[in-house]
Amino acid sequence: MNKYALLLCASLMSTHLAAESPPSIQDPVAETQCDDFTNVTLRKLRSKESVNLCEFKGKPLLIVNTASNCGFTPQFEGLEAIHKEYKDRGLVVLGFPSDDFFQEEDDEKDTAKVCYINYGVTFTMFATSAVRGSDANPIFKHLNEATSSPNWNFYKYIVSADRKTVERFNSKTKPESKAMRDAIEAQLAAK
Repeated sequence: MNKYALLLCASLMSTHLAAESPPSIQDPVAETQCDDFTNVTLRKLRSKESVNLCEFKGKPLLIVNTASNCGFTPQFEGLEAIHKEYKDRGLVVLGFPSDDFFQEEDDEKDTAKVCYINYGVTFTMFATSAVRGSDANPIFKHLNEATSSPNWNFYKYIVSADRKTVERFNSKTKPESKAMRDAIEAQLAAK
């Protein structure tokens, strides 16, 4: 056999072996799977894009039910400040607009305007959904069972990275308050 035939044979053999080998890149779907209440896919606000919350596996969450026309709506500023301050340390802020208290815009584009234009929100906001009762979205169904339903807009829930603990804060607790910061710092230290 001449050297060209040997090279061709070696090349074909390595191609065949590589094709039989399992891929070294992990499946992105498998990486985002989780076995807790965050294994749910929800549509982002004013978008066709959806997010599976398992994407945030291993990170503490700050989950908030929001409304565009509430006396607490200016808390978006504090939430955005918390997001910017703690995102590089692993905290994920998630906003859930809701009309459960009749203070959300009827049109999603108007809700998006309040969040993104009026308050400059850059953290993930989801499409408007219920946060109380039997119609509550799956995330709030779990939070409501773990603590209790929000009594108003801008209730804040800090969920541990392992998803085993949930701490609830009412509307009057500002996102940048000492109580919130202490709870966030505790969860970041625990992860």
